[in-house]
Amino acid sequence: MESVLARCSASISELKKNPSSLIEQSEGEPIAILNHNKPTAYLIPAETYELMLEQIEDYQLGLLVKERQHEKFSAVEVNLDEL
Repeated sequence: MESVLARCSASISELKKNPSSLIEQSEGEPIAILNHNKPTAYLIPAETYELMLEQIEDYQLGLLVKERQHEKFSAVEVNLDEL
């Protein structure tokens, strides 16, 4: 059996009946949408999704910084007043 990676779960039928109520009841937590007792999707509130995207972007920028750290030795130092 597949593990459900959420504290809340609902069937597709429950989701069709009242999706807004499900989201409200989950209090920002993901909701596993089940089909024949197996997770087929995860539903998350928009605010949670936006926070996840920000964290992913921050992580990717951190990787880019690490990747480019060796380039600082060939960089040209500039004073902002000179620009």
